[in-house]
Amino acid sequence: MKKILVIGSSNVDVSIRATSIPKAGETVKGLSVSLNAGGKGANQAVACSRLGGNTGFITVLGSEGSSSLLPMFHESGIDCRGIDVLDGKQTGTAYITVDNDGKNTIVVIPGTNYDCSADYIKSKDYLIQESDIIVLQLEIPEEAVDYAIKRSAELGKTVILNPAPAPASLNPDWLSKIDYLTPNETELEKISGMSVSSVQEAKIAAQSLISKGVKNVIATLGGGGALLVSSSCSEQFTPPDIKVVDTTAAGDTFNGAVVVYLAEGKDISEAIVFANAAATLSVSRKGAQESIPSREETEKFLASLAKEGAI
Repeated sequence: MKKILVIGSSNVDVSIRATSIPKAGETVKGLSVSLNAGGKGANQAVACSRLGGNTGFITVLGSEGSSSLLPMFHESGIDCRGIDVLDGKQTGTAYITVDNDGKNTIVVIPGTNYDCSADYIKSKDYLIQESDIIVLQLEIPEEAVDYAIKRSAELGKTVILNPAPAPASLNPDWLSKIDYLTPNETELEKISGMSVSSVQEAKIAAQSLISKGVKNVIATLGGGGALLVSSSCSEQFTPPDIKVVDTTAAGDTFNGAVVVYLAEGKDISEAIVFANAAATLSVSRKGAQESIPSREETEKFLASLAKEGAI
């Protein structure tokens, strides 16, 4: 199996369940509050490892808030040599509101995620050299992502970018260096500058990014599943039907699952079917990292779907 390296953010999630997500100026009744481990980088690292990948992680934590995160990383089997804890600093924090339909809004305070700089990543260069697949998001400084993408491409690594949170546009220098770009609908619309209100529009927006150098786009479409677009194909993968409890970390679970199957040398279509199953299990549970299924759970779910003729 190829070695996976995730470079990105870690957060402490403050999750609030409410009857509905408040509009500007509105107060709604909260149902519960909980503290959980989160952050897109951390979620994807945990997903990769929990789903069977040989996974390392580069991130920065603060002495304030790290005590709940490090145990989760170790328990998940992550190689933690790329993790430093800075004394007197605050770990990134996310405030998540989840409504009765499982939809959410998120406010992120970066904290030590902004200490995951280009210089910090340079200090962990041996981890990039050791790895085969490099996974990135956009919750650390842009200059750090820029360095990681260019260094990984220089070393001939497979580069996977989950462009979240979505910038107004992607750095044009990155496009030809990205092997797999994995936006959701909102992110695809923003980075392509095109409307994405249907699968056909998503396909056109993804093709515009392919024309600019990206090798593959895997767009997640919520209930519509996932859309794979490359220079040679376009295919939609519909997810299994399930009651949605909480969509937090569903996209991160999807990304982690895709990466694991690619690391195992599986076909990208197989990887997306596996990822849809893992993400479906994730949305049936509360929480971020707590909702990410194991490899055994996901394979059992896939087998049951196959038996029912659902895939």
